[in-house]
Amino acid sequence: MLVLGIETSCDETAAAVLKDGSHLLSSIIFDQNNIHSKYGGVVPELAGRSHVETIHHVVQDALNEAGVSLNEIDLIAVTKGPGLIASLLVGLNTAKALAYALDKPLIGINHLEGHLLAIFLQEAVEFPFIALTVSGGHTDLYRVDGFGTYKKLGRTRDDAAGESFDKVAKMLKLGYPGGPAIEKTARQGDSSAYSFPRAFLEKGSLDFSFSGLKTSVRNVIAKRERGQGPVLSDGDICAGFQEAVIDVLSAKLVLACEQEGLNRVVVTGGVAANGALRERVVHVGEKNGIKAWFPKPVFCTDNAAMIACAGYYKCRDSILPVKNSLDLDASASLKLGL
Repeated sequence: MLVLGIETSCDETAAAVLKDGSHLLSSIIFDQNNIHSKYGGVVPELAGRSHVETIHHVVQDALNEAGVSLNEIDLIAVTKGPGLIASLLVGLNTAKALAYALDKPLIGINHLEGHLLAIFLQEAVEFPFIALTVSGGHTDLYRVDGFGTYKKLGRTRDDAAGESFDKVAKMLKLGYPGGPAIEKTARQGDSSAYSFPRAFLEKGSLDFSFSGLKTSVRNVIAKRERGQGPVLSDGDICAGFQEAVIDVLSAKLVLACEQEGLNRVVVTGGVAANGALRERVVHVGEKNGIKAWFPKPVFCTDNAAMIACAGYYKCRDSILPVKNSLDLDASASLKLGL
């Protein structure tokens, strides 16, 4: 089965061609960092406009790289939510137009499900497992019992971890996207130079909160500008902030494994590309008898390969035949799991 995946949930315009669920023939990603960098974050109107201008080029490039034509595609999988509504509609309407014109089956995919299944682009992880999806828009813990069977165990109550990275990078004028900038600057600092707060919430809770940490960083920066408090470099602040985020993420991951009686974890989403997070999860996993998997960095950030992968398994396991569902609509706040 050849699946054409299309992803436009935020500020990446992406298309990919996937064969039989795991053989990736092409993956094209056009990011909008140059457009949004001067604002320190994604501007929804500009993101949607950029998708309109680039989506047809990206899809054609994906087909060309794969060496296939549209007529050879067996299934079109497209992100239907959650995300920025203007961005989602560009990808969704493009997919619907292709499905209608070519009389191809079309399937809508939850962006979060794409992240959960991105690891299957590399290898098959045995079910069940705990998945931590950590990105600019989400920080969620799931129990994954099979394709399409997800139970949400915890979520962020305010800022997502990736959003906090972006906001702290903006405070320090490090540029956008904030994740790579924070990680790079943190290597030049001392994480023990200042201890930022860790929000573990109620005992046994698997929810997250990063707004207090973000506020603490803002206060430290303000004091530094007034010549008050300890002498901290940008590297020290980034290292301390990053350490606080990683402490909470890794601790909650271990707690989720303990509560669910599982010893397999998958960490996915844009922040999963962070090298320090990967090292910590592997370290705490080894101490607690937990094996960890991570998608390659290119599959952690938003991409269409993971959407094609999710589409393949949903189609493969569907009892009813998948049709060209032209009544498919986008949902900015689409939920996943029980």
